[in-house]
Amino acid sequence: MAGLWYEEFEIGMEWQHPITRTVTEMDNILFTALTHNPQPLHLDEEFAKENSQFGQRLVNSIFTLGLMIGVSVEETTLGTTVGNLGMTDCVFRNPVFHGDTITSCTKVLDKRESRSRPEVGIVTFEHWAVNQRGEEVARCKRQGMMKKRPS
Repeated sequence: MAGLWYEEFEIGMEWQHPITRTVTEMDNILFTALTHNPQPLHLDEEFAKENSQFGQRLVNSIFTLGLMIGVSVEETTLGTTVGNLGMTDCVFRNPVFHGDTITSCTKVLDKRESRSRPEVGIVTFEHWAVNQRGEEVARCKRQGMMKKRPS
């Protein structure tokens, strides 16, 4: 597996993920529609021109969150995670627009043994993403339940 086992994570490990992604109009419209979000700031160009301080549609922030974390999977948790336990401290510092290219980074903040499941441990990650201008667009902390190396 490409992902790391619980034992391989060390506090302070950091990655600048090589996968970058230019966000398209299709990404935003499809994600917003699939999640039944009727917010016109994501869907309606004319509404956004008149009602957004940015004069254009904004990319759905939950898409940005998913993209930011998703690109981390190959290097960190691919095939070695049991699942996410939660995400906290999610902030969106700058908007993402159609055509922005997103780069993501990850850092291991903490790790601990599971109190109830001896075959797994809990790793706390911090993820952040920047656009092509180097502006931070999102940041969050995430706890993942990670498999221990098979004996």
